[in-house]
Amino acid sequence: MVQSKTVDIASIGPVLFERSRKARRLIISVKPSAKVRVAVPYGASLERAEEFVHAKMDWIQAQSVKMRAYSQNYSNPEFAVDIIDKEEARRRLIARLEYLAAQHGFTYNRVFIRNQKTRLGTCSSKNNIGLNIKVSCLPEELMDYVILHELAHTRVKNHGKEFWTLMDELVGDGKAAAKRVREYSIRHLLVYR
Repeated sequence: MVQSKTVDIASIGPVLFERSRKARRLIISVKPSAKVRVAVPYGASLERAEEFVHAKMDWIQAQSVKMRAYSQNYSNPEFAVDIIDKEEARRRLIARLEYLAAQHGFTYNRVFIRNQKTRLGTCSSKNNIGLNIKVSCLPEELMDYVILHELAHTRVKNHGKEFWTLMDELVGDGKAAAKRVREYSIRHLLVYR
């Protein structure tokens, strides 16, 4: 069985199709370099994955434009992210995490603060919370959304209906809040998955 292949697709360019043990469905990702990768679960054929990419051309092209703009802005000092006082950012994020967890009755194991390129937050299967240090630069409402999103994953490990119902309880309209974070993140050189 072929594990990966790269196909040059008109109007997109090279697309890497890669088998993934973690993928339960076909997943397209566009990196800040505008490279396109498709995670292919073992039950799906690479041909089916290529058909899927053709069906999602408009979305891929839109994401590629955003990612190219991100890359150009990120390398331009005029648009550089403000210098972050790492210790202050770490203290701020941990204090806010502790406050929101206590306020909403969440528990978590450990917390990690890192400088990541593409993720604002993570929650592991062991309920370890990871936050991007850049989250400290978000307006408080958006910072709280990112933290609550990861705390919600301590109860619901996917992005299904139950998860979004919980997010709606926590922040009002969870999907609208997620959209505001994505829009803010692209404008301000952060990328949220």
